[in-house]
Amino acid sequence: MRIPSRRTLLPVAAATCAVGQLAAQSESRPNILYIMSDDHAYQAISAYGDPVGRLAPTPNIDRIARQGMRFDQAFVENSLSAPSRACLITGLYSHLNGQRQLAEGIDTTKTYVSELLQRAGYQTAMVGKWHLDGTPKGFDYYHVLNDQGTYYNPVFRGQDTGGKYLREEGYATNLITDHAIEFLNQRDPSKPFCLMVHHKAPHRNWIPALRHLGMYDRVNFPLPPTFWDDYATRGSATRTQKMHIGNHMELLNDLKVDTFKNRTYRLSRFVGGLNQNQTEVLYDYFKARSDSFNAAPPQGRDLAVWKYQHYLRDYLSVIHAVDESVGQLLDYLEKNHLLENTLVVYTSDQGFYLGEHGWFDKRFMYEESLRTPLVMMYPGHIRPGSVCRQMVQNIDFAPTFLRLAEAPQPAEMTGRPLTPLFSGEPVKDWRKSIYYHYYDYPTWHLTRKHDGVRTDRYKLIHFYGRGGTRAQQENKYQRMPGTREYNSFQWMVKDGYIVDAPDIDYMELYDLRNDPLELHNVYGQKGYEKITRQLQRELDRYRRELQIDEY
Repeated sequence: MRIPSRRTLLPVAAATCAVGQLAAQSESRPNILYIMSDDHAYQAISAYGDPVGRLAPTPNIDRIARQGMRFDQAFVENSLSAPSRACLITGLYSHLNGQRQLAEGIDTTKTYVSELLQRAGYQTAMVGKWHLDGTPKGFDYYHVLNDQGTYYNPVFRGQDTGGKYLREEGYATNLITDHAIEFLNQRDPSKPFCLMVHHKAPHRNWIPALRHLGMYDRVNFPLPPTFWDDYATRGSATRTQKMHIGNHMELLNDLKVDTFKNRTYRLSRFVGGLNQNQTEVLYDYFKARSDSFNAAPPQGRDLAVWKYQHYLRDYLSVIHAVDESVGQLLDYLEKNHLLENTLVVYTSDQGFYLGEHGWFDKRFMYEESLRTPLVMMYPGHIRPGSVCRQMVQNIDFAPTFLRLAEAPQPAEMTGRPLTPLFSGEPVKDWRKSIYYHYYDYPTWHLTRKHDGVRTDRYKLIHFYGRGGTRAQQENKYQRMPGTREYNSFQWMVKDGYIVDAPDIDYMELYDLRNDPLELHNVYGQKGYEKITRQLQRELDRYRRELQIDEY
């Protein structure tokens, strides 16, 4: 199927709607609408009840939870964007799909779930952030950003651009939503569809749409209880990271504070090509912030709190546009009588720190990074307002889609379809633990390599690996001249970003029932000997059965 250009789409939309309604009603297998944002913390979704979410509500994402199910223990296998996306598209752990680090890695010879859905008769589409090597496989239609994409006037490529990246005027979240609806208007109504809508937002550096600038400027968000964490009981990895709000969040690139010596401002460093109106509106807004800051620059703890407040205000304003997009898509499905036979999924590629432990970003196996938001609705199959507290993981998405498509699940996919959980009743033979592995060191944020296992109550983490530039020898692409990983590594070494650090090999253990904030590492403490042995056996089992080749 070839999707026409935007200029030819709208006139034929009405002609296809009636046919689409009848086809959707008669199709026994559901459509799938999978919406994934980038770096959306569950704390920032009001359905989860966190103080941040209550102050910055997400009514449309909440609508999915209210009419469907909220998953309270949804986790990722590797808390990093491209590895997480590779887990989704292949249904495989990072070491099996190849995408261990951020830039290169995915094994494009692997079969993607989109290809399996195509073979099962689904029409497939991907719009937004692809962020993986190669052309998207198994999609009848794709229209994707270049790499991370920019918030304003991004470039896209797809079948309708001849494979070239072409710039489009507008805000990324709006444009991605427009392209999703264009696909829905032009789809083949005789087939069920799987549409993946992958937003750039709310990825760093959090540039709101013009209409949302300043919407939370009068809100003071409460500091998380762990904001001033001193990492007293933890190993060295918590102290050598570079993701601390007070120490590492940048005034210009992250918080848009500048000296404003002329009208040009340095917007292009973190936004991309802007038109005149965008430049003027953003200039005026961020100049007011900068003038206030520069008049009396805060210091010490006051600076950390100032950064935190403005970080959250920008981040949550960016999320507001994502929530509006979710509402547009839900309204489209409802108006076109597609909602009753569509599984709607909203999630993020991983969790994100909103000041917990003093941090922003993700990567660590601590809860706010490991845990991702997940809400689903499927009328007649998922009970409205239900909550699932059993452990699920992003390797489960591909098996779920295949089960709904009545397509076989390849043996190499070890995830489980989530369909047995849709009833809302506990499933007795469900998994009792999950495995996690983070590989991306030494690179941005300097989070050390670690793997681990989490059960309903406990978490055992193993930190390992060479320190500083010596760790390059452990990473395939950092050793290969010409790759992005190699080039980034060379730049960080030259810039002094990668600093010397010791080789490490140590464990941490957390009792999540008694210490849900993960402040007290109890590894080696009296009374935890038995559970430590049990968790170590479980971790060893994962390593053995999954054939983990480094830890």
